[in-house]
Amino acid sequence: MRTPAQNAELALLLEVASTPKPGNVDRHRDHDDLRFEHFLAGAVGAQNGLQLAAEGEPIGHAFERAVSGMAEQRGGNTQFGALLLLIPLVQASTGEFSSEATQRLVRETTIADAANFYRAFEHVPVFVSDPPEHADDLDVRRGSKAIPTLEARDITLFDVMEMSADGDGVAREWTTGFERSFAGAERLRRLSGPVTDRAATLFLELLAAEPDTFVEKHHGPEVAAEVSERAQAYLRRKADPEKLADQFVKEGINPGTTADIVAASLFIALERGLQV
Repeated sequence: MRTPAQNAELALLLEVASTPKPGNVDRHRDHDDLRFEHFLAGAVGAQNGLQLAAEGEPIGHAFERAVSGMAEQRGGNTQFGALLLLIPLVQASTGEFSSEATQRLVRETTIADAANFYRAFEHVPVFVSDPPEHADDLDVRRGSKAIPTLEARDITLFDVMEMSADGDGVAREWTTGFERSFAGAERLRRLSGPVTDRAATLFLELLAAEPDTFVEKHHGPEVAAEVSERAQAYLRRKADPEKLADQFVKEGINPGTTADIVAASLFIALERGLQV
């Protein structure tokens, strides 16, 4: 029987192996600077941090260790957002595993957790939006240099996620009880066929349902909305999304937040008995 940490690693592997996931790296498509093999290595490298989460180590420490291990490959940032979802989910899965219990867990995060979250940005470059006006001292790209500000203002990791939730889909999961992730897990269990095919279907459905915030950060809200509309059109026509996947890669459209939520959904589903 797999442990929660092993299921989390498997979820990362299944997510990247699913195809087609329009715009994302998968087993059939690489980006110029980010390849399928980098995601495989990132998933394996994150195992130590995932295990720390399962053992009850503070979420921030486990996350920073997971990102450090993930970064030990040449592609750069492969699963930063996915790990930010998986670490609290892994820890929650060792007790009462529900949306409500996970929400209580992340609300109990501390200033030290926030500090380790900021330290994680020193391991790998992460694309983020510029901070709001007059909030430069809380820019995550400052890494550990921002820790004195966190401490002076008593800012916890949950506080950081709350401040980011409007423009970041991963942070929004933290503030809504991982709502989309738990719903996605139930959808995976209702679908049929190989798990990688189910995950690819879920990816397209999630993308059609809500604009991807990573796309929005890169290209703006109008493009993010158009991407969702194109995904909706493919679902309505029951068309082959392979063409859409090729189009998005050519256009530099990378719905990374949607992929992160698929990874979290896969973990929850695996913990709840999804067979591979």
